[in-house]
Amino acid sequence: MSGAVAVVLKGYPRLSETFIANEIRALEERGMDVRIVSLRHPTDPSRHPVHDEIMAPVLYLPEYLHHEPARVWRAWRAARRLPGFARAARIFRRDLRRDFSRNRVRRFGQAVVLAHELGPDIERLHAHFAHTPASVTRYASVMRDLPWSVSAHAKDIWTSPDWELAEKLADCEWLTTCSAAARDYLAALASDAEKISLIYHGLDPARFPDGPMRRPPRNGGDDADPLMILSVGRAVEKKGLDVLIDALAGLPDSLHWRLAHVGGGPLLDALKRRAEASGISERVTWHGPLSQADVLKCYRAADLFVLPCRIAGDGDRDGLPNVLLEAGSQGLACVATRVSAIPELIVDGRTGLLVAPDSAAALAAAIEELARNPVRRLRLGQEAGKTVRDEFRFDDAIDRLAERFGLDATAGNEIPCALPSMRR
Repeated sequence: MSGAVAVVLKGYPRLSETFIANEIRALEERGMDVRIVSLRHPTDPSRHPVHDEIMAPVLYLPEYLHHEPARVWRAWRAARRLPGFARAARIFRRDLRRDFSRNRVRRFGQAVVLAHELGPDIERLHAHFAHTPASVTRYASVMRDLPWSVSAHAKDIWTSPDWELAEKLADCEWLTTCSAAARDYLAALASDAEKISLIYHGLDPARFPDGPMRRPPRNGGDDADPLMILSVGRAVEKKGLDVLIDALAGLPDSLHWRLAHVGGGPLLDALKRRAEASGISERVTWHGPLSQADVLKCYRAADLFVLPCRIAGDGDRDGLPNVLLEAGSQGLACVATRVSAIPELIVDGRTGLLVAPDSAAALAAAIEELARNPVRRLRLGQEAGKTVRDEFRFDDAIDRLAERFGLDATAGNEIPCALPSMRR
């Protein structure tokens, strides 16, 4: 690969998408010349250290077309002369008939701006997430007659209509996804399943070095030294955090515990009210979003990690949550649910405990079982750590991605000079 790759993201930087930032940085280190394109401006109050290590310049497209009408108009006038504009417009009109929405119009308008402002050295477009970013990427790639590819993850797969996924699979050059469950679902929609690769995200040991070999043998029997429970995840329906609150409220009074939650999200206030109504609010600490270094400290201070994911009402669900990999890397026993790709990491009774989703009683029973048995917690955590190290190697994942991008495997750590090649 001699040219640059424009990586299209929904928002950048984002605290909840560290796995994408880690991937971009690792690909830069393998010689890929990256230009980041973001559909939205950042909203998180802080950023991870990896964001400061990334050398790629960032192009922010108009988040709403009416916010930058002159820019959109200039792009529209220029893009109409591109060789693929007519075909892209036909694809857009067909999509609009099936998805008549302002969001669909915005995607095409952003694609027009992207196609106009891409520099001449851009060789490929790559989208993270198969919904909005892939739509913008697809339209722009057709206008510019450039190949495009996509990394599909979770919500983007399960909440997109089958017709749209199938057509994007037909048009893109290749697609990677991060769970066997997602791969199998997408393969059933693809005319050419060979385009689809399963590449787990993996966990970078440089950012998550091995955790403590042993932890205090807390068993919840001492109010002065309670069991420390941790949950990390955005407060959204698919995380099932309301079930966690109900499960904790149902634990016996003889079991002493504290919960720390890390993450923001639209349902956070509702969860706090639920904890207050359940009478457990004094035992819960709501940290909000934290930096990666602070999240690591939380993993190391905890005795048990709990993530009761579910399938949301709109079909949204997790793939394989990266926080389970992170917790496992620290030798932390996990309780989770049999949803989507979670059993690809958490094997019930070997690397953690699995319960049915939306069952506060089953979740409470699993928490109590491990709370009172520190020896079993230790064994499960150690096995989880071994699985993460052996089967979810970050370097292996990046090597496979580099191969898909056509990078020279012998490129080493050469980092390209990141000179902006997109006009603004």
